[in-house]
Amino acid sequence: MDLKEIQNLIKFVAKSGASEVKLEMDDVKITIKTGTEGSTSETTYIQQVPVAPTVPQQPMQQQAQEQAAPAKPAESAPAESDKYITIKSPIIGTFYRKPSPDKPTFVEVGSTIKQGDVLCVIEAMKLFNEIESEVSGKIVKVLVDDSSPVEFDQPLFLVDPS
Repeated sequence: MDLKEIQNLIKFVAKSGASEVKLEMDDVKITIKTGTEGSTSETTYIQQVPVAPTVPQQPMQQQAQEQAAPAKPAESAPAESDKYITIKSPIIGTFYRKPSPDKPTFVEVGSTIKQGDVLCVIEAMKLFNEIESEVSGKIVKVLVDDSSPVEFDQPLFLVDPS
């Protein structure tokens, strides 16, 4: 669905007098809410189901800076990154390293983990989803700041499986 079709749909819903319309297709979910009592405010929510991995712009810039520094020694950087496993976010939401503000973090750099250990929680739509490790090893790096938004398939942790 392209932008022109979405704009036409918004205009149609506004003229029809409906207060809310939800449309779900294979790759797009759209909710259009129009104001009542003759107001002209419109709220449109468009959620695109990710086809390819996406990363927010700010963390992408941070990752580019982080990757630029180790990339200078051309021979050692690929060898180091190849031996680590990247644990990625399975969902979109807010990343938390602790189960609650007054509790300790699930894992720290240097923590030894095994398959099934909880590494973090990601809040999505007021639900806190525990993210469990699918590998055993040692946490080498935490790639996301606490309480920051994460995208689907965004790298969260680097794990040394050895």
